[in-house]
Amino acid sequence: MPQRSLFQSEILHFNSIITSFSSIKSPCKSFSCFFSVLSSIPSNKCVNSEPENKYESEKPICDHAFKSGPKLGSYKQGDSTFYSLIENYANSGDFRALDRVFYRMRCEKRVVLEKSFIVIFKAFGKAHLVDEVVDLFYKMVDEFQCKRTIRSFNSVLNVIIQEGFYSRALEFYNCVVNDKSMNILPNVLSFNLVIKTMCKLGLVDKAIEVFREMPVKKCPPDVYTYCTLMDGLCKENRTDEAVLLLDEMQVEGCFPSPVTFNVLINGLCKKGDLARATKLVDNMLLKGCVPNEVTYNTLIHGLCLKGKLDKAVSLLDQMVSNNSVPNEVTYGTIIDGLVKQGRAADGVRVLVSMEERQFCLNEYIYSSLISGLFKEGKSDDGMNLWKEMISKGCKLNSVVYSAYIDGLCRVGKPDEAQEILFEMMNKGCTPNAFTYSSLMKGFFEGGRSDKAIQIWKEMAKNNCIYNEVCYSVLINGLCGDGKLSEAKMVWTQMLSRGCKPDAVAYSSIIHGLCNAGSLEEALKLFNEMLCQEPGSQPDVVTYNILFNAFCKRSNISGAINLLNGMMDQGCDPDTHTCNIFLTALKELDTPQDGREFLDELVVRLFKRKRTLGAYKIVEVMLQKFLSPKPSTWEKIVQDFCKPKKIQAAIEKCWRNLYG
Repeated sequence: MPQRSLFQSEILHFNSIITSFSSIKSPCKSFSCFFSVLSSIPSNKCVNSEPENKYESEKPICDHAFKSGPKLGSYKQGDSTFYSLIENYANSGDFRALDRVFYRMRCEKRVVLEKSFIVIFKAFGKAHLVDEVVDLFYKMVDEFQCKRTIRSFNSVLNVIIQEGFYSRALEFYNCVVNDKSMNILPNVLSFNLVIKTMCKLGLVDKAIEVFREMPVKKCPPDVYTYCTLMDGLCKENRTDEAVLLLDEMQVEGCFPSPVTFNVLINGLCKKGDLARATKLVDNMLLKGCVPNEVTYNTLIHGLCLKGKLDKAVSLLDQMVSNNSVPNEVTYGTIIDGLVKQGRAADGVRVLVSMEERQFCLNEYIYSSLISGLFKEGKSDDGMNLWKEMISKGCKLNSVVYSAYIDGLCRVGKPDEAQEILFEMMNKGCTPNAFTYSSLMKGFFEGGRSDKAIQIWKEMAKNNCIYNEVCYSVLINGLCGDGKLSEAKMVWTQMLSRGCKPDAVAYSSIIHGLCNAGSLEEALKLFNEMLCQEPGSQPDVVTYNILFNAFCKRSNISGAINLLNGMMDQGCDPDTHTCNIFLTALKELDTPQDGREFLDELVVRLFKRKRTLGAYKIVEVMLQKFLSPKPSTWEKIVQDFCKPKKIQAAIEKCWRNLYG
């Protein structure tokens, strides 16, 4: 009796703790507290007694499944039921029920197997409870008498990595592996996880060191090891080293899988090395690896980025002939490539082909086409496609709404665009910086700067963060409206908020300063631009603004010096550049006429192998009836009559005829 009353007092203490659980909403806190309670209750007080605790009224299991069962070695009748309950409750995320199962197992001195802990680790991982996973791993031996092995270690390590705690994963790995009392030796999976983590952290050289240690520790790398390291090298733009690993793995008797080739092909395509990527596909076939949808989609994407649409389409035909079915990604990539080349009409034909083959048309494909049609001046087709998309019940998101708003603003319909913005917000789609920037630009171009500034203020009310594009649009609009002082204030605000001005913002301020007669101040900003990153470097628009300012001051020599600097920077003159100089040379009494000036520009561009820029100037000369010199014509004809260029010209003619 005294012992029973002592046990009852323990139960009353336990009941008070259990009662406190009911006020805890987070299952992870309940589970962690429960494990600490388990360690405080002596196991001999759980046997042959009838505790009157909270769990007695909500048992997850029936008593008759466990009573009068004979001992079978270290197992009892009903053990498998416990393990099934643990698995079911863990998979469903019911950690309260899992508490009760563990409590009963403790009372009945049941053995908790490692496989049960692994199931719980995975469940905690899905619930993003990394701390609980690590704590439970360390409690396995002391509190549950369950021996830890490499399986449970790898399971915990994987959970930490999946949650993105890469540095913590490496700390956990080193702590456990270096603890001799745990006696856990890493296997191939452990090394693969560590290499993956190091690559995620950009520590590729350290990953290579671990990779080289694997054979020494009697863990030869497998296909996954090579794939992980290749991917890490490719992301660090070290594709040559990644390709060398392909040869090495075959020498070591590890045969590559389609995934291995796909990793390398993707890396080469992103680098723009399509020739080597295509050779890898041939190598892939020789090794008995059949290219899959990922392989073809990667190559097609690479070809589209390079503007080689015709080869991309021919690869699509090859894909079908090899029994590899194109999917939405394949067609979407080709459509996006066509749009970027100014061939939105061809993209619409691909869209029709997709519909005929009963492919699901998503909002991203529609947004790309709508944007392309508006940019090409085919606004009616863009609006019809928008209506068609709605009639087909396609889901509308912020991307497609923004594309349509931008299109309407391009054709001078900012009021209609604003109505679409209201509709967008009413349907729960949040406008982004691009949406607002398009609307601001539309109102500025329509001469309604007050409405544009109102949109700017609405951005702040709706908690939309200003970015470089927003500032560029506002600065450009204010300068165009003659409000240079206000534009300077916005410029200062942009710099104070850590936003780096892009080429548009710089050019806008420079234009405003030139119009105000402050050429010297404009040149200071221009020289500042020359020291910036590529996105903020001066482009032909910036140069044209300064050319115009110099010529208005009758400083033709200053403009020519700037033109020479422009050529050295790799920036080609355009039609507007030619017109500025032709006008200046005509008005000034100079020994050099316009024909000779432009002819010299053509020759200089040909010498630098910048044929596209040269052709633009020749086109201007012909429009102005300024025929190039015979020697210049010879260079033009020799270059233009190359077989590839003739074929490209013929194809362009056919597209113009039947487009």
